[in-house]
Amino acid sequence: MSFHVNLSEVTEGAIRAEGGEFHAPGPGSFELPPVFEVAGFGVTKPMLLLVLSAALILAYTIAASRKRAMVPGRLQYTGEAVYGFVRNTLARDNIGSEHFMKFVPYLFSLFMFILVNNYYGIFPLLQFPTMSRIGFVIPLAIISWLIYVGTGIWKHGPLGYLKHATMPAGVNGPILLLLVPLEFFSNILVRPVTLTLRLFGNMFAGHLLLILFATGGAALLQSGNLLYAGVGVLSFVLGIGVSFLEMLVMFLQAYVFTLLSSMYIGEALADEH
Repeated sequence: MSFHVNLSEVTEGAIRAEGGEFHAPGPGSFELPPVFEVAGFGVTKPMLLLVLSAALILAYTIAASRKRAMVPGRLQYTGEAVYGFVRNTLARDNIGSEHFMKFVPYLFSLFMFILVNNYYGIFPLLQFPTMSRIGFVIPLAIISWLIYVGTGIWKHGPLGYLKHATMPAGVNGPILLLLVPLEFFSNILVRPVTLTLRLFGNMFAGHLLLILFATGGAALLQSGNLLYAGVGVLSFVLGIGVSFLEMLVMFLQAYVFTLLSSMYIGEALADEH
């Protein structure tokens, strides 16, 4: 895998030539200029990548399921493997055999959507994990939260779910004055926040690290100092290693987000808290 960075985009916030001074990358590196405008509204690269991911996933699932056979081809095999992984490992194991199929379409779509958008970060020319923008992660967390809370209300009723989510089974007495607010805060209010920050934080930090290795290595190579140039080469080598590590993190973050969403739904359907 080649370690490639489009420096024309990175210069938006990572490295600027002002008397040869190196400017470390930061949040500004993620503020890309509009690719084009529609009625005065700027359409940025991350927006286009979101649309592209939806088109890619749709095309992949249609192609993988179009020519179904007893002996699957490679495309059908990979499609069935991903679907089976989400269906059995994430949905059925966490939600239970009675209701899990109702949520498989959402969980499969969620896993694929996050996975594709995360892996944009390692593809040359694309090279921007869209989930490193918190504005794209928040809606996913809110959707999972609404499904989680809505499922609990559907199973237990509004007041029954509130009791289910805030009052642990077998606990009585004055201790509930302390536990109920804590459980409400933990089980209802905090969960969409933790879903958001976990995915966003990992994608943001990983991409920022890759930018740092790439732009720092480029600055050192252009410094005119032989020793610095050697360190610049080392920086590029480390960047390649971090790229492989990021491939694992990108998969794990898609898995964890989907896993937690399924676990929350399973808790909402459980008879006891």
